[in-house]
Amino acid sequence: MRVPPARRTRRYLVITAAAILLPMGTGLAQPPLSSPDSVQELDDIANTAVPRAKCGDGALAETGLQGDVSAADRSSGRSTAGYSCNIVRLGGYAGRGGGITSTSFDHCAYMGSFFPGNMVGPTNGVQVLDVSDPANPVLTDTLTAPAMLAGTWESLKVNATRKLLVGTGVPAMTGYGLISIYDVSDCAHPVLLNPGPGTDLSMLVPLTGHEGGFSPDGRTYWSSGVIPGIVSAVDLTDPSQPHVIWQGMPGSSMHGMGFSADGNRMYLANNMGGMSVLDTSAVQRRDPDPQVPVLSQTTWTDGWATQHAIPVTYGGKPYVFAADEAGSGGVKLIDISDDSRPRVVNSIKLEINLIENRAGAIASDMGGSIFSYDSHYCAADRATDPTALACGWISSGIRVFDVRDPFHVREIAYYNPGALTGHNTELWNSPHALASIIGLPLLSAPSVMQALNQGAFDPVKALSSRSGQVAFGDLSTDWCMSPPEWHGSQLWATCADNGFLTLQLSPDVYSPPADQLSTVGS
Repeated sequence: MRVPPARRTRRYLVITAAAILLPMGTGLAQPPLSSPDSVQELDDIANTAVPRAKCGDGALAETGLQGDVSAADRSSGRSTAGYSCNIVRLGGYAGRGGGITSTSFDHCAYMGSFFPGNMVGPTNGVQVLDVSDPANPVLTDTLTAPAMLAGTWESLKVNATRKLLVGTGVPAMTGYGLISIYDVSDCAHPVLLNPGPGTDLSMLVPLTGHEGGFSPDGRTYWSSGVIPGIVSAVDLTDPSQPHVIWQGMPGSSMHGMGFSADGNRMYLANNMGGMSVLDTSAVQRRDPDPQVPVLSQTTWTDGWATQHAIPVTYGGKPYVFAADEAGSGGVKLIDISDDSRPRVVNSIKLEINLIENRAGAIASDMGGSIFSYDSHYCAADRATDPTALACGWISSGIRVFDVRDPFHVREIAYYNPGALTGHNTELWNSPHALASIIGLPLLSAPSVMQALNQGAFDPVKALSSRSGQVAFGDLSTDWCMSPPEWHGSQLWATCADNGFLTLQLSPDVYSPPADQLSTVGS
């Protein structure tokens, strides 16, 4: 007897939410490493903050350290008003929260889903917004294929060349088998292209999902499963028939990625803190039995849970911006001109990320749940000689940097949306609200240990009126995790609690280049 599709979907989601499955695919052994590991200590560049933004008229400026939301502001309710400098909010669409990461294409935005909260109506799955009027985004559709219902985590990406939207199903840190591929030619009304493999629950695609990204030409979607670090190359030549053409484990826990313009190199983030360079040319050529050797593995002790990489060039020389999701590592600039020996050459941090401020960060962020003041996803305003970089900096909001000189970066604007304190039970699609049962900023632990080891952590400074909030956090900040994507002088961003936001940068601090092309690297 054939089980009805709705019942099969519910059964699948229950099973995968409780267990992590491993794929049975090609090449699960780690590819050979052609150069030795390189561990870089970054003391000379790791403990400097970029200059603060100089705020113009109408600012609601931060009241303390750059990037901090103080315990006093949280306790008094000041943080519910938010903070802004050289940015104004045009509009938004809150829904029931914005998932972890979202994406956009043309005049539309796609709000990521987070399982199981997104299953609590009225709008399940990925929400599609028409942003033709940035002041009034309008919900036009919801995407409810199994992968969209299972939670898209950090996998939801668009390839503009082929006008494809892809996400994998990730109900519990790592998902298995589900992938949805949509045609977004009419961006407000995506059309599912793969009702069979990846959607039909009897035709799972053998991949693990958590993160993912496109090769530049859009023919390959690369899925990263995190636990363990299995990476899968999914052929999308025929989007109705996605299939894995290479699979391997370049490391024990791999995260997001970026690609060279020709698709022949992958810059793969390492959750332990670092980046691997993979030769993906055989997959790009569609060799019959492709091999993907690891050319280098660079690790660092300053920051961890490296999130993704954005390949850029300055004066023709290749670099990547790589964001660390935890440990106050900030965003690193890495010289990849010799891809067998990448070098970290600069670091972008806020004052709250400096080692002497780790105790103060704990004092203010208790009760804020597991994440703290860390970078997550960034977008450059173009890949060649970028002029600006915008980043979701979790509890520090949206941060915008002038990167025309990548060795002398300065902050030019920020927007930290008003905290939705006390609204936990209304935000079913917010990972922040769902994780707030935990109050401790657990992912700050490695940076606290570093500060202790260096004698830079004063336990007295870690105490505040919030110190007892080890559980049931109060949403006294938001979590801004999505890449703020460039649309002229506007940024389209999504935060976990406040949902989708359209933001206008002041012309005093930013003029979009004629060839602006927002890029997250994959």
